[in-house]
Amino acid sequence: MNNTASILVLLFLAVTFVQSAYDKVFAWKGNVEWLKGHFAQTILKNNVPLALFIILILELMTGIFTLVGCVELWVNGGKTWGLYGAIFSSVTLIFLLLGQRLAKDYDGARTIAIYFVPSVLAVWWLS
Repeated sequence: MNNTASILVLLFLAVTFVQSAYDKVFAWKGNVEWLKGHFAQTILKNNVPLALFIILILELMTGIFTLVGCVELWVNGGKTWGLYGAIFSSVTLIFLLLGQRLAKDYDGARTIAIYFVPSVLAVWWLS
């Protein structure tokens, strides 16, 4: 039970990013259309599908790393994969924050900042 908090935070991040990636994959067209409007007045306006694909890849990697990190912590107390997951989570959230700030969606940016707190906690605990 030495790593309970780390495992719980990694599970939180895994659920967050795996669900988000799932939504992007299975509702791709709707996401692209909505985001085209969201980013219509930004430098991303002509690159929404590419930006969404990059976020999808980051979210998938984050989800995989955090899930593997949970197993690694549980089985042998290792922190390597969990740390990778926490770092990828933080980087992904920074990309998402940048997008929200570019779109001047300050409420969305605030929501991302809330997710950033456990992400950075996980980096700290696992490093």
